[in-house]
Amino acid sequence: MFQNYNYPDYYQYGFRQTPMTTGVSQQCLQRVSKAVQDERHDELFYQYLISNAPTQEQKQIISSIRDDERKHNQMFRRIYRDLTGQEIQITSEPQFKRPTSYIDGIKQALFGELHAVEEYRPIRECLPVAYKDALFLIITDEIKHASKYNYLFTLNK
Repeated sequence: MFQNYNYPDYYQYGFRQTPMTTGVSQQCLQRVSKAVQDERHDELFYQYLISNAPTQEQKQIISSIRDDERKHNQMFRRIYRDLTGQEIQITSEPQFKRPTSYIDGIKQALFGELHAVEEYRPIRECLPVAYKDALFLIITDEIKHASKYNYLFTLNK
């Protein structure tokens, strides 16, 4: 019912065989790097929510969102590698604060997804044209996730 769809593999066409650092600001690259960390944080947080979800349906919904976050992480990593020729170096595993309740966690996740939309729009604007569609997919996923968390919030209110 809540299956993930397959992302087109924008990278199969080999947009970048060599690093493309000209025209991409350091600030843009820093935002992409931060997005990798944020997606990993969300993945870990959602795994916690899955373990506390009261029904199988809710576990499936959050699992589909978590799986999307994993894909986003990989997409951001590839964008960074394509642009710089280097892998992103993450020095530590992100930590999250456990919510006081499942419903508080759902609320936190809902607003986190909306915040991600705000964070990712400037990234889309600063990237070369070849990567804008990939960011569009990520941004629309974040909006979809917010809608799903809104549904979960309503179920548990």
